[in-house]
Amino acid sequence: MLGIDDFGAFVAAVLIFLMLPGPGTLALLTATGKGGFRAGAAATFGLIVGDQMLLWLAVAGIAAMLQAHPLLFRGLQYAGAAYLAFLGLKLLLGAPTSTPPPAASHSGGYLRQALLITLLNPKAIVFYMAFFPLFIHPQTQQGIVTFAAMAATIAAMTLAYCLTLVACAHAVTERLRAHRRLVRAAERLAGVALVAFGARLAQ
Repeated sequence: MLGIDDFGAFVAAVLIFLMLPGPGTLALLTATGKGGFRAGAAATFGLIVGDQMLLWLAVAGIAAMLQAHPLLFRGLQYAGAAYLAFLGLKLLLGAPTSTPPPAASHSGGYLRQALLITLLNPKAIVFYMAFFPLFIHPQTQQGIVTFAAMAATIAAMTLAYCLTLVACAHAVTERLRAHRRLVRAAERLAGVALVAFGARLAQ
């Protein structure tokens, strides 16, 4: 299919990677818990935009440049780690959520937050550099057309998976919102997890 070798295996691999928990998923769930479904949807689009940017940077060979300049690569890693730790500390030290803020006025902030979390993970570029060749047929590949088909597939699957996750998280959050201690405990747990992801990214 358009130069993609074993499209079914490609889709299955993307789905598996989507299901693996990471800082992006945690940002998505945190946005939904604090701002409702529209905030989670905004964070979803932030993740998709950031992911597509990294994906096409990988296609353009920026990953090779980062690998050739380890100090630059390391600097991006530390920036990403610091940002995740900052978000985690805000959850740990901030006031507990009682009622969801108006989603329309905060959606842009959740989108930018998810976008930054994605872009400040340079390891994702290297991942795409290693991932794409596994599913590109050397004889039938059509260059930019093949990469575009793979990118569109990843974006569509991310949208469907993340919005489903947001809808489920929103339903659970609405039931828990009346229990302030549970909400606060969940926020603190998310904060600890974000700090832990930041520490892991800095290694």
